[in-house]
Amino acid sequence: MRRIPPEPRGGALDIFLQQIVNGLTLGCVYAVVALGYTMVYGIVQLINFAHGEVVMIGCMVAFSVIVALAPSGLPPLVIVGAGILVAVPVCMAVGYVVERVAYRPLRNAPRLAPLITAIGVSIVLQHLALLVWSRNIIAFPQIVELKLYYLGGSDASAAISNVQIAIIVTSVAMMAGLIALVYRTKLGIAMRATSQNPLVAGLMGIDINRVISATFLIGAGLGATAGVMVGSYYGVAHYQMGFLLGLKAFSAAVLGGIGNIAGAVLGGILMGLIESLGAGYVGDFTNVCLLDRFLPGFSDVCAASPTSSLFGSNYKDVYAFIVLILVLVFRPSGLLGERVGDRA
Repeated sequence: MRRIPPEPRGGALDIFLQQIVNGLTLGCVYAVVALGYTMVYGIVQLINFAHGEVVMIGCMVAFSVIVALAPSGLPPLVIVGAGILVAVPVCMAVGYVVERVAYRPLRNAPRLAPLITAIGVSIVLQHLALLVWSRNIIAFPQIVELKLYYLGGSDASAAISNVQIAIIVTSVAMMAGLIALVYRTKLGIAMRATSQNPLVAGLMGIDINRVISATFLIGAGLGATAGVMVGSYYGVAHYQMGFLLGLKAFSAAVLGGIGNIAGAVLGGILMGLIESLGAGYVGDFTNVCLLDRFLPGFSDVCAASPTSSLFGSNYKDVYAFIVLILVLVFRPSGLLGERVGDRA
């Protein structure tokens, strides 16, 4: 079960604030994962569909470490930190091997070849995780005690948990660190030069292979941390968890503008807010009793189950994609993206 505060018992404003808090938490996770997609695309114009599985591996590795250390009596934060410290290098190693073995030989191949390869790598990583951690849903150890901080004057108001605060603060710190790396370091200059023109960058003495490998390593490290945050937030892990998470994060990158770091952050936060607000309010607007006033034919369903809705919270994964489609219809390059149709 997701470790989120219970629905507030206060008024409409408290419910709205709670959905905003939940949406910001999800959005920060999507933004961190989306950064991995947008960095790789910005450098080599490759959609790395295996990135979601890297996030999943980070979650699974952290799970194994936390389970091993849980009986040791160490402080919970130390145990979680140890899980992250192990998951990050493991995922970075996976990212490097994937780039070196699967993507580098196809760097000059037709664009469809690396795309299909990325899908194949995703499937391979899923089944490797299946062999190691089984196909069962794993209960992620919740060793950190959940504490709620109410935004109003009573326990009926909206609340934010310590887990949500940790996710938001960690995500903001990683995003700020990445921006500083890209715009304030020699590696960042080399990455931006490679993104602009790899041939000219190589002629200027930049090691293109090193820059591309570093991009995959950084993206995998961010993905590993995001995997730990997802496991801590939802409380479960599964070998297929990276597929939908990666799809949403990729959609967030496209929504903000693929290849644009600020766009990935904006797209991720918007995706989280849309999903949370959609899950919280669309069900109310499509309640069968309400619809029966305007579209007769729902009276029997209303009488049998007055709380039923046509599109409830179980459709939350759909809402963000609907908004994505609408945005791309009117602005194909994304909210902050440049016109890169010739590079797609």
